[in-house]
Amino acid sequence: MKEIEIKSTLQVFDSFEELPLDVQSLMEQSFKIRDQAYAPYSEFLVGAALLLENNEIVLGNNQENACYPSGLCAERVAIYAAGANFPGVPIIRMALSAKSLKHQLVTPTPPCGACRQAIAEYEINQKKPIEIYFMGETGKVVKSYSLANLLPLIFDNSYL
Repeated sequence: MKEIEIKSTLQVFDSFEELPLDVQSLMEQSFKIRDQAYAPYSEFLVGAALLLENNEIVLGNNQENACYPSGLCAERVAIYAAGANFPGVPIIRMALSAKSLKHQLVTPTPPCGACRQAIAEYEINQKKPIEIYFMGETGKVVKSYSLANLLPLIFDNSYL
């Protein structure tokens, strides 16, 4: 038997104000779209703002449904909208923010597993890393240089 160690390197900013100005601007857009999320069941709002290589910004927020599996996370709403409206245009950066209507969320909230897999598809296809910044309502902000840091054992089409 052989043991394998997998490491991820992330940057942690103490606050939103510590981010570069262009990232602050993108994160602010995630705040605005987050607050428009349709989340009557979980009361957990998520916003995603994507910067594309052509300088377009694509937004998404979570959309819940009484039939829970029919809902969609903010990250997938945004990334699929980018793919539909700007096919083949690489995604440079994602800014994600989460907010609970039940309590103040100060913990940086990363994409769920399904969203990580969806983002992986785009990162692999574009052959360029996607920077991902994520935070709660306030507090620290985490930056991953690539989705591969958040999902190191990516399932891709090479397995098919």
